[in-house]
Amino acid sequence: MGTVTLGVSIAVPEPHGTQLQQLRAGFGDAAAHGIPTHVTLVPPTEVETDRLPEIRAHLAEVAAAFGPFAMRLEGTGTFRPLSPVVFVKVAEGGAGCTRLQGLVRDPAGPLDRELAFPYHPHVTVAHGISEEAMDLAFAELADYAAGWMCTGFALYEQGSDGVWRKLREYPFGSGAAGSVPAQAGAPADEAADTSVQQP
Repeated sequence: MGTVTLGVSIAVPEPHGTQLQQLRAGFGDAAAHGIPTHVTLVPPTEVETDRLPEIRAHLAEVAAAFGPFAMRLEGTGTFRPLSPVVFVKVAEGGAGCTRLQGLVRDPAGPLDRELAFPYHPHVTVAHGISEEAMDLAFAELADYAAGWMCTGFALYEQGSDGVWRKLREYPFGSGAAGSVPAQAGAPADEAADTSVQQP
């Protein structure tokens, strides 16, 4: 039946999401417009297509039992020299992200996988570009700050064109009203999967 590449993340809402995406593109990161600004919970993971219903049901269960928490971004960091990444730091909400990703990647669940590096919540603003451009990103966003209330997460699929598109949002709480904050114009919103019923 084939495979798909999935990711699970917390979207950085507007206006911050688009602002950081545009800055990332401005630093010369060609992948910026195909990646909605986010905090990763599950990195790109290849799964069998027929496991999607099980994955959706698992994510819905995790979201239903989780509650909103405050998120705040502040300042920059880098994973260099281990990995060519500059990021905006998660100054508040890191514990919530860490607990959430642990539940999503539960060893007994369908998204169990090992990570290449220990989990560290962050928002990438430059990846795999020149050292000079990464230095610029690090310096230019050193005073950056933004905050919001995290009310859920979303499941994304990477297309053959490299663009990540949102399949479904998972608001926290069994009776949560509203939806996950969206990013206007994000590629993920252009091809949302509406063909599969909610688990």
